[in-house]
Amino acid sequence: MLYSREEVLKVAPVLLPDYAKYGFDAEVSKDLAADDDEYRYEYTLFAHINGKRKKVGTFFNSHIKEALKSFAKVYGYARISTPQQSIERQIRNIKTDYPNAIIVQEAYTGTRMDRPEWNKLCKAVKSGDIIVFDSVSRMSRDADEGVESYFKLYEEGIQLIFLKEHYIDTEVYAENMGDKIELKGTDEDEIFKGLNNYFRKLAERQIRIAFEQAEKEVADLRQRTREGIETARLNGKQIGQKPGNKLHVKKEAPAKDKIRKYSKDFEGSNTDAECIKLIGISRNTYYKYKRALKEK
Repeated sequence: MLYSREEVLKVAPVLLPDYAKYGFDAEVSKDLAADDDEYRYEYTLFAHINGKRKKVGTFFNSHIKEALKSFAKVYGYARISTPQQSIERQIRNIKTDYPNAIIVQEAYTGTRMDRPEWNKLCKAVKSGDIIVFDSVSRMSRDADEGVESYFKLYEEGIQLIFLKEHYIDTEVYAENMGDKIELKGTDEDEIFKGLNNYFRKLAERQIRIAFEQAEKEVADLRQRTREGIETARLNGKQIGQKPGNKLHVKKEAPAKDKIRKYSKDFEGSNTDAECIKLIGISRNTYYKYKRALKEK
């Protein structure tokens, strides 16, 4: 990819700190027709020293790319579908490769992109920032929404990294978007243009396949769950709670004991609002437990 003059000037003080006090100017070369994308473009920096414009350095893509990283924030996004699952493995994997990553985590279904912490992250990131995922399924398990979000963030200059599917990292996609076959100015160029377009379409297709696979995993899991329930039912096993049985929540008994202890309607001297705060339960749960105690 070709970096802009503005990007080159932004990283100039990082590349040449000794000249930062003079102020920089930059020239971006034309395509050098190198086989390696890292050396395909040349960036020349000038410093204004004693009123004269002096050439102080020549750089290539690899230098600009590394220097831009010093301005980027690295975020690690970890997601589980339910609070009962463990998120530690994802965080550990991200921190292993990116120890300074700012971790954003939440328990929310991956079949929707409208997730609170994800939305906050998308608003916080800026061009050049990086979001790291343990796998593509952590970003989305809906293929259409996942692909749409991928390309929206890519167009905004956000780098996406998938630890288990590096082949769809945005950096890899950006490289694939460049022409694989150099045009020669001959009749064969039309064929080469078609081949280059094919490679770009192939890169886009790989991204969609990865999200489709994540979506399929959800569908397969739901199907296995339904089949398991049906098998258990046919074998005479009770599915769900038996009719007439009262569901006892683990925290119910301790909460009721505290209501009895603190509430002025029983053994204590605290108001309902004070009890709710002391016990740390919701208003609705508090009044439900309180009614049950009065009915005894």
